[in-house]
Amino acid sequence: MGDNNKGSSALEVAVSFVIGAAAGFILGVLFAPASGKETRQKIKDQAAKAGDKAKEGYDKLSKEAEKGIKVVKEKTQEGIDAIKDFIEKKKEEYAKKTQDVASDEKTK
Repeated sequence: MGDNNKGSSALEVAVSFVIGAAAGFILGVLFAPASGKETRQKIKDQAAKAGDKAKEGYDKLSKEAEKGIKVVKEKTQEGIDAIKDFIEKKKEEYAKKTQDVASDEKTK
């Protein structure tokens, strides 16, 4: 359950960052004294930068998700191995009990 919260908070942080960056850039462009052509160029440049930041955020997020999936797979495999070990032990115990009962029957 804790891993779930970590993933969603990372996503929230990434989304907040992108929204904050976009808002800051828009305000910066609106209040910067420049001609229309310069402003359009700034918007293009900033949009490209924001796109790069969003991509970086997405890449980081997908890497975190991959790590999370890997951990879950490893834990699942550990669980499966533990169950297999448990079953093997029970089989051995059962086989031993059956042998003991058989040898007890012979001695009677």
